[in-house]
Amino acid sequence: MRHLNLGRKLNRTSAHRKALFKNMFLALVKHGRITTTDAKAKELRRFADRMVTLGKKNDLAARRRAFAYIQSHQVVQKLFDEIAPRYKERPGGYTRVVKYGFRRGDAAQLSIIEFTGLEEKAPTKKPRRRRKEEDLQDAHAHGGHRHAAAGA
Repeated sequence: MRHLNLGRKLNRTSAHRKALFKNMFLALVKHGRITTTDAKAKELRRFADRMVTLGKKNDLAARRRAFAYIQSHQVVQKLFDEIAPRYKERPGGYTRVVKYGFRRGDAAQLSIIEFTGLEEKAPTKKPRRRRKEEDLQDAHAHGGHRHAAAGA
């Protein structure tokens, strides 16, 4: 039984998981929003919220703790100077996970993880283009191929 065992293993070793979440957090800070699988997004949310909480403390010890995990001076600077001050009055919940759809290759559930407070909305899927009535009639007239006469 997995009593009190928190976190998802994601079928990876601990070093692989640590590297995965570090890279995903770097991308999240750089772009503000990333698309990934649902399980990875939910697990990244735990880590990202902890880093923003460190950023809100804004002291040297917190910067060093953040750098020990992130290992990028530019990202630590952006986290402490731009991202964390936006959440000064907020007691938690700095990221949002929105279900996005399914991945084409293996039908894995995809989600968008983003920092809350972004003014722009998450991108919506483009609606499928409907074939026009004349295209359908052309296709039927040429035996199901639109450009059958062009090749002959």
